[in-house]
Amino acid sequence: MATLLDGRRLAARIEQQLQAVVAAGLEEAGRPPGLAVLRVGDDPASGVYVANKEKACSRIGIRNLGAHLAATTPATEVQACINRLNADPAVDGILLQLPLPTGLAEGPLLAAIDPDKDADGLHTLNLGRLLKGEPGPRSCTPAGVMALLADAGVELAGRRAVVVGRSILVGQPMALMLQAANATVSVAHSHTTDLAALTRSADVLVVAAGRPRMVGAEHVKPGAVVVDVGIHRLDPDPDEGTGARSRLCGDVRFEEVEPLAAAISPVPGGVGPMTVSMLLVNTVVAWCRRHGLDATPLADLLI
Repeated sequence: MATLLDGRRLAARIEQQLQAVVAAGLEEAGRPPGLAVLRVGDDPASGVYVANKEKACSRIGIRNLGAHLAATTPATEVQACINRLNADPAVDGILLQLPLPTGLAEGPLLAAIDPDKDADGLHTLNLGRLLKGEPGPRSCTPAGVMALLADAGVELAGRRAVVVGRSILVGQPMALMLQAANATVSVAHSHTTDLAALTRSADVLVVAAGRPRMVGAEHVKPGAVVVDVGIHRLDPDPDEGTGARSRLCGDVRFEEVEPLAAAISPVPGGVGPMTVSMLLVNTVVAWCRRHGLDATPLADLLI
């Protein structure tokens, strides 16, 4: 049986670390850390994600300073809101919840966020800092994957890693982080020929393709570590009859791959909780740096 990469358990431990750092620095800082999640529109999945982030903030003592704008809000007003958050001394982290409603381009709005308050690590400057190995906020999902691998004792140096997916959100920064850990990295995408031949070469396989259940047993080398970044809601199984609920799944066919893998992340409960945790880490570290506080207890979480 494969070892489960349990994101919920690790996220709970990280929250305890963050609680301790916030409590220790609160008097000197004179205020708690502040995170502003900016949501535009009423995408149901985004609503769930934002609620989870707000609950996590409350648990560790981060103040919620976000805003919820209508889907019809013009780009100029969204940017004005970002400008206000940039200037607000109570805000340490800003996250623009994606996806945005049709008609709003994410590029200019992400670029408008103060790089030092970029809690999602997606600003061009912060992606450049990652590329150069300089300190700065890191993309939350790939940073969460790295924390999961480290917690499980997965050795990356000298290992062959394959990332399926090349998005700026996950695939590209994931490849850079694995490379910085001295893995030999390949990135697969929609134009990759014979995907299974490439993925079967991987000691560590990270699947972030955004396609439900696309990776199965034929893609995985026995003994590989498999990290499933995808999360999808499938229609109810008609065989279960009336009242059946929709199901969550990842990009990996878990039931096929789990018997082959040395370790695997479940969906849900794997990468998802870690994404939220790393958002909180980015926010608390920015707060510590702004007030000259000791962030050493979080050093093992910084890429």
